[in-house]
Amino acid sequence: MSIVDSHHHFWKYTTAEYGWIPDSMAVLRQDYLPAHLAAEMAAGGVQRAVSVQVRQTVEESRWLLEIADATPFIAGVVGWVPLAGPSAGAVLEELAVHPKFRGVRHILQDEPANELMDDPAFRRGIGQLARHGLTYDILIHERHLDQAIRLVRAFPGQIFVLDHIAKPRIRQRVMEPWARQLREISQFENVYCKLSGIATEADWANWEPGDVRPYMDHALECFGPRRLMFGSDWPVMLVATSYGRWRDQVLEFASSLSRSERDRLLGGTAVEAYRL
Repeated sequence: MSIVDSHHHFWKYTTAEYGWIPDSMAVLRQDYLPAHLAAEMAAGGVQRAVSVQVRQTVEESRWLLEIADATPFIAGVVGWVPLAGPSAGAVLEELAVHPKFRGVRHILQDEPANELMDDPAFRRGIGQLARHGLTYDILIHERHLDQAIRLVRAFPGQIFVLDHIAKPRIRQRVMEPWARQLREISQFENVYCKLSGIATEADWANWEPGDVRPYMDHALECFGPRRLMFGSDWPVMLVATSYGRWRDQVLEFASSLSRSERDRLLGGTAVEAYRL
């Protein structure tokens, strides 16, 4: 069985670039680079990983590709492209020729007024991804799911990956309307989903497996192992859990599945979604 971590980040920490990290997340105020992740992956028996953007710059996308070139265990990069801007096509042409550039993401969860997914310019950018064989990672909070449903409905030929099971309100132990909306978006066969970033939506200091398990179970019920994939969200996850603890949580969660289903959830889904 080959395990693929479908979601992690790298950065060189500066207060200017990462001002979004508050005092409560001070553990993240340092560099997180391939050597750090390699140690976590080796200890956890994880073979490959997908790097995902954090900064909304083309420069970061290029930097992640440079890291991927020098790091055999990085199987793919999900970078940032100015999809709503006039340079979207040119930037996509530049980045998509790299064999490890496998997808695009924008930090939709932080957009003012939460309207970008309905913006015609942004949608024109989304419309250019499929011809390059690129996925689009949807990073949202639960409250954005209705917009996300409209987006995926408009692009049946585009592969989408829903990050962090759409960030339900685990800390408040609230299931609805997230559960209903997740089921609705899962009806689109071109949408995959990541079991990542879940512990950080729970009570960081006190969460237990029973707190997150109902949300994981529902995601599995909606997407099945064929469209659900393991991801860590390292290093952001470190505010709430360790790499090894989350890996073990997902392995225990997958233990009731058949061997082929486990292989799919732990690696095969990511390989298919990102064409690794």
